[in-house]
Amino acid sequence: MTDHKTAGNDYSTKIIEELRANEGRVGGPWAGTTLILIHHIGAKSGIERITPLACSPQGDGRFAIWASNGGSPTHPDWYHNLKANPTITVGVGAQRFTVLAQELDDTGRAELWLKLVAEAPPLGDVQTRTTRQIPVFLLTRQD
Repeated sequence: MTDHKTAGNDYSTKIIEELRANEGRVGGPWAGTTLILIHHIGAKSGIERITPLACSPQGDGRFAIWASNGGSPTHPDWYHNLKANPTITVGVGAQRFTVLAQELDDTGRAELWLKLVAEAPPLGDVQTRTTRQIPVFLLTRQD
């Protein structure tokens, strides 16, 4: 049996509700940012969780996401879930579809990282707050 839970807290729940009510658009500090809802399966629990994340459209049905976790010294829980169960459903705007989530290797990450930081300079600041390298995933549409 798969339960559905919102990963995180009331803040995430409010973002998810706003995204769904406004065809993928939100206001406040996230206004103008492309957000994606990832429906990921818990690596240990098997429970489906929904997490809103900033993303960078890459064309050809691909999106980049990064596991910054606000500069925390540990990866976010969803990182481990994608590693264990990389085929997930996502929501972008009013669309919902299946993607394959693949963590980029060092070379692929380095190439894309410069573009991501150019698009969102605060991302570079987040990297300076942690000793771990922030992982980047490429989500490739499967349907």
